Amino acid sequence: MSPTHLPPADACDRARAARDARFDGLFFTAVRSTGIYCRPVCPAPAPKRANVSYFASAAAAAAAGYRPCLRCRPELAPGQPASGSAATVQRALALIADGALSEGGVEALAAQVGVGGRQLRRLFLAEAGATPLAVHGTHRLLLAKQLLTETALPVTQVALAAGFNSVRRFNAAFQQGCAMAPGAIRRLRRDAPSGQLSLRLGYRPPLDFGLMLAFLRKRAIDGIERVHEDAYERVLGPVDRPCTVRVSADVARGELRLEIRDADPRMIPDIVRRVRRVFDLDADLGAVHALLRQTPMLAEAIRRRPGLRVPGGWDGFEVAVRAVLGQQVSVAGATTLARRLVQAHGLASPAEAAGLDRRFPTPAHLRDAPLEAIGLPRTRAATLRALAAAVADGHVHFRAGQRLEDFVRDFTALPGLGPWTAHYVAMRALQQPDAFPAGDLVLQQVLGGRDGRLSERDTQARSQAWRPWRAYAVLHLWHLANDEKAARA
Repeated sequence: MSPTHLPPADACDRARAARDARFDGLFFTAVRSTGIYCRPVCPAPAPKRANVSYFASAAAAAAAGYRPCLRCRPELAPGQPASGSAATVQRALALIADGALSEGGVEALAAQVGVGGRQLRRLFLAEAGATPLAVHGTHRLLLAKQLLTETALPVTQVALAAGFNSVRRFNAAFQQGCAMAPGAIRRLRRDAPSGQLSLRLGYRPPLDFGLMLAFLRKRAIDGIERVHEDAYERVLGPVDRPCTVRVSADVARGELRLEIRDADPRMIPDIVRRVRRVFDLDADLGAVHALLRQTPMLAEAIRRRPGLRVPGGWDGFEVAVRAVLGQQVSVAGATTLARRLVQAHGLASPAEAAGLDRRFPTPAHLRDAPLEAIGLPRTRAATLRALAAAVADGHVHFRAGQRLEDFVRDFTALPGLGPWTAHYVAMRALQQPDAFPAGDLVLQQVLGGRDGRLSERDTQARSQAWRPWRAYAVLHLWHLANDEKAARA
């Protein structure tokens, strides 16, 4: 049975021949004569078609006995984008990326997505061409390969970062998956890495990094994050052992560069996951645009901003609090309130860099905090305290793998939280591509045009044609509204 995520063979042939980066991560090419699997963009001479097989995932190629290419480096390929199809597998993949199989087995993972273990394995083989454990193992192996190639971390720390508690087991797994020892990978490096831990992050083009930074800059919280003209910085980790991250664009390679300073190696996978979420690096804009362009208004929006993506959030609770602070006030007003909140209730830590010396308040800290003192109305302060209590008690969470409808149901059960806030949070904190805040005034106005503002019901009905990519339509429509406002001004 051919995995459903695998493009047709003739499409793979054309993409491979053209080294088309838009297909990077959507399939992998395995060469029987060499025993190696590659990305579609591999610069090596093209193999004979008779020797080529295509796989839907790196894990599927690895399970078939192929080892990763040392030239195109499959660990740099972007991940599979979330979509409305194969929802169970997509949720399970998100949970695996979030570390579910590092803490439990396949049966526990299957229970979280509401199926049996045998059924989950069957679904994975149909969709990804590999079992959940094979996907998990390949993720760990490719992360280790990247760390060995791009950093100077000792092998013991690379093993920890990749989730191995035993160096012996790590060496054995690496030898089996790459047909060489970890030290051999290091001896093949062309450039010796500096002491700075720096990683390359791949994506399928286009990506408008400047537009992403502009969105984040308007919402940046002083003391926690800083957004420059060409980079994003943030402080994180334990208060007594802070570390910093910096994300910039590597224009020559068409990648982002992640620099991490003073982090425990075991934090690296989580940091990488969060950065990929914030900058929406696993999106497949080709599929998104193919659907949205069928609406003339969105076709024009895509023409203006072909690299627009959905900006994510670093932390779910932080995004949710920020969304509540933004109710009935401007973006600038919400940013001011967020700054006051962090200064009054955030945790102070030694400054790793100038202006990065705070942590966002925890749910436990805010559940009884006197939030009226920062200028909040009593009702909104009560809403924030209720949200903090619900998160602290586990009634609401922002973990991967949730169904959109389940999150909206639990979130809106809290006082003062309606569908708009729930969908906004799902769009940015949970990376839900189909989230759509139909009650948004700007969306209703721009869709109504000269005929006047649409109702929430009509806005919802209009959006059905854009499923499962409605979150991308939201961003484009917001920008169109700003364009119209600027034109009138």
